[in-house]
Amino acid sequence: MYIKRYTIASFILMVLTAWYVYAFVTQDSLALEIFGVALPSFSIAFLVVLPLLFFYFASVFHMVFYSLLGSWRSRKYEKDYERIIESVIDAYLGKENRNHNFKTERYELLGKLLDKSTVVPQITLEANLSNDKVNAVIRLLADVREGRSADLKKYNLSKSNPLVIQNNRNRLKNGQINAEDILINAAKYDDEFCKEAFVVFAKTSPLYAIEKYKSFISKEALLVVLARINANDNTLEASNETIISLINMLKLEKSDYLEIAKAISHSMIPDQRMKLFEMLCELNEDALEGYIYTLFDLEMLSLATELLDNSQHDEFMIFKAYRALKECGVNYDIKLFV
Repeated sequence: MYIKRYTIASFILMVLTAWYVYAFVTQDSLALEIFGVALPSFSIAFLVVLPLLFFYFASVFHMVFYSLLGSWRSRKYEKDYERIIESVIDAYLGKENRNHNFKTERYELLGKLLDKSTVVPQITLEANLSNDKVNAVIRLLADVREGRSADLKKYNLSKSNPLVIQNNRNRLKNGQINAEDILINAAKYDDEFCKEAFVVFAKTSPLYAIEKYKSFISKEALLVVLARINANDNTLEASNETIISLINMLKLEKSDYLEIAKAISHSMIPDQRMKLFEMLCELNEDALEGYIYTLFDLEMLSLATELLDNSQHDEFMIFKAYRALKECGVNYDIKLFV
């Protein structure tokens, strides 16, 4: 709006009108009486200008009112634009439970779509946009994606947020935090990430420390521990009772017991291997497949044959095929079969 220009133009119009009436129409004055009250006489030229003056004030009020109304609407759009930017940032970060409130109908539709979406920017998207907040998030995502660590505290992301978990992986890999610190402060981290940290921890830690944090054990960590028993590097000495206590922390399937049999085949002494699977079979018959593998690997053919003969005809078919080859004088490593 150009109220200043409008005011100057209106003032010039009123002055010219008054001058014209006074100079060329009449110089008389007129006395008015309102509700029986006599008013001083005014020049007719002045009275002619009064409607123009009234129109001026009315028009200025009209313009100011709609200007304020338009400004208020404009501010709503500006606020909603800022909320859309926040929605985009939250979608980039994968925030949970997003619910932004919008004041304008068009932005409300877009905002609802964003609040229910996780947006992954393309790798080629560069942080040279016109909005500094979005640029900062794009750079942050690039850092985490490329294995660097980033400061995520100001974004208030949950510990189970995928971006937070990946960032913590980067910090662990880069040596900014160590596995034991993560396990000590497990409440600060996602449970699955703590299990990942335990795998790293189990590669070099002593047995007492592994038992201390065994609540975080996973199948991967168990195999790491078993592979270290009597190994040349980072060796561990563990009784079968201790090993079974770790195994009992997990819900294992038949294939898992077979993986255990393979893991301990590299360095564990034969007597301990056999005794371990004897004990496991007493606790869970699913361990029988791993026991048969161990017997064939140790060339304990008579015991393996006895177990196979006492099984159902459709059980352990691979091992029965392997036994048939052995009986025909064909010798293959059991590892080639399972």
